[in-house]
Amino acid sequence: MKRIGFILVALLFPLLAQAEDYREGVHYVKIPTAVRALDQSKVEVVEMFGYPCPHCNSFEPYIKNWNSKKADDVNFVRIPVVFGRSWEPMARAFYASELMKTLDKTHEATFHAIHVERRRFTGVNDFSTYYSNLGVDGAQFDKMYNSFAVNMKLKQGDSKLRGYGVEGVPAMIVNGKYRISAQMAGGQQEMLKVVDFLVDKERAAAQ
Repeated sequence: MKRIGFILVALLFPLLAQAEDYREGVHYVKIPTAVRALDQSKVEVVEMFGYPCPHCNSFEPYIKNWNSKKADDVNFVRIPVVFGRSWEPMARAFYASELMKTLDKTHEATFHAIHVERRRFTGVNDFSTYYSNLGVDGAQFDKMYNSFAVNMKLKQGDSKLRGYGVEGVPAMIVNGKYRISAQMAGGQQEMLKVVDFLVDKERAAAQ
């Protein structure tokens, strides 16, 4: 039994050591004033992204894989940032598609259109035409794009951006308390390892 215990400790030690290596101020930042999560019953993980951002485009396969495997007690939220006037139409398009529940058709396709096909989207007509070809109701999308609901989401997104203190994307936020960037974590895949570490930290704190 002692030998089995020794082997288990030997196997687990690298994992424990790796987890302890994630330190506040080094691999992630604690947000001075926590931002309230949307669903208090779960651990919230937010991805701050922008369609024009090439790093967000390369991060998409990683976050998609992570999202498909996340635990049931984790609530994953995407928030498109607006860093300038040219970013707003893309954020509107995301929110409109989200409200229409068509992100499964448009989200990855928008990244592909911008970064692979080199398409330019400057307003509702560009998105409506492209999304219609993806099977989205163009007329409904046109109405949603400039709707009160989308305007509210833009304001809420801007508030979250400032609250989280995000200055670059992609960025990950755990439970409104911790901010992770690829630079701090040591890479895009490592970002998600730090996210998992912080999710476990929040899960343990709630028990």
